[in-house]
Amino acid sequence: MTPTDSNMMVVREQTPSEALAIVPIQVFVPTSQQTTTDTDFEPTPMLQIEGTRETTPETPKQLQETTLMLPPAPTKIHPAAEDAAALLMMARTATYVPKTDPGMPSFSLGLTDSSQEGASTQETEREKSSETASMLEQLDSLVQKLASSAAKGKDESPQIQRETGGESSAKFETPGAINQIPDDMKQKCYIWGTRLKEDANGDTNEYEEICTLIGQGEYILMRMHLASLQAKSDIESQIVSAICLILNQKNEKRFQEQIYCLPPDIVSMALSNHPRGEFISPKTKKEFRVEAYPSFIHFIDRKKLSSHPYIFAPVCHSGHWWLWLINTTKRKCQILDPLHKKAPSDERKDINKFTGYVFSRLITYAGGKPLEKGEKEKEIKASYVKISGQKTSYDCAIYVMKWLELIEAENIKKGKYEWDNWPQEEVDHYRVEYASRILFSEMNKQRDRAIRESSAVRLSKPSSVLLSPFCQINSADIKTG
Repeated sequence: MTPTDSNMMVVREQTPSEALAIVPIQVFVPTSQQTTTDTDFEPTPMLQIEGTRETTPETPKQLQETTLMLPPAPTKIHPAAEDAAALLMMARTATYVPKTDPGMPSFSLGLTDSSQEGASTQETEREKSSETASMLEQLDSLVQKLASSAAKGKDESPQIQRETGGESSAKFETPGAINQIPDDMKQKCYIWGTRLKEDANGDTNEYEEICTLIGQGEYILMRMHLASLQAKSDIESQIVSAICLILNQKNEKRFQEQIYCLPPDIVSMALSNHPRGEFISPKTKKEFRVEAYPSFIHFIDRKKLSSHPYIFAPVCHSGHWWLWLINTTKRKCQILDPLHKKAPSDERKDINKFTGYVFSRLITYAGGKPLEKGEKEKEIKASYVKISGQKTSYDCAIYVMKWLELIEAENIKKGKYEWDNWPQEEVDHYRVEYASRILFSEMNKQRDRAIRESSAVRLSKPSSVLLSPFCQINSADIKTG
């Protein structure tokens, strides 16, 4: 057999005038399986049957000008269902003899080649006729499998850009599904969520509400909060609070039984009223009271705050973030600062004492025991842990948010925490990650809108570039459909 013969399937046709006719069948590969074509000509998948009489086909001019390049013979064939049905029908119509094109490529259907068998007696003819029927049955079964495989392949093809919000959100129905979001979708979400627009009147969309987290209440984020995830920007307190709320809802032992992430809203508001850590506010002339901040109380999970052995509490003052680790069992406090190995000033020492008092009051308000009793509650001390941290002046919030998930308090040995710090490129990438984690969260009541409008973003730059938030994108770079 020649190489061309190996790409044919042979069936037998019994005719009145001849004992047996060998009928090679060639199946042309659809354009979708061809690697290159020089023209726009798309040949329709067809079945070619050669009779016993030779014919001299007239090669179409268009085919003469077309060069078809084929990949190696495929191990699986996926024709369209309608093409498969046509294949079976034409295989059963043995009297049809179309024009042939010897230059057209073909592939083998993998059936047994019996071209070496000669004509024999009538008994042999009946046996071969039976074999022909058997081969047609094999072809029938093969075509049905091909059609089924093709249909299955179509079902598995993702079409993110054309989905409605409801269809798209179904992909992210479980907490673990957020880790399966394609990188390009995360990039689109980041661009959509952090992009600020200005209209002809000079007004911006910074106050547009684009995220509503449903927890103990409705925690609303505006576009200006998401925009703080832009490159080299100081991250807003609302972003850190959102991550705390999302982590506290994760179905993991770490957050359901061991660690409670305290949203920083009340502490931040308290520090704005006690800017130097004064116990008597220079603004209100009053001491700190939890009840003075009713707008944020309902975002606190009192049960977890009073029962979990550890409280991880982010703190921000003068644009810098650090993290308190509170062991409620041993009444021990430690500080992880991405920038400092000790309190950088006396003012910071006073601020730490005041925030320690605020944490003790919050725990007591939730039904737990205070960190200290009486006047000692205003003298709570927290030791600094030496840890590798930020390399820039604006990534402190990124480190604090990631530490909420990674730090194991029992691994702090002799005032040090050993870990492999991230390269700067990875720190930059977390800004992209946090946008999608918040906007695609199950807690976000506006998640369908976030998915729908993120899907409409057209990436005009390579993904490897867009992964870094240092690639600045303006509205001219974005195409929306």
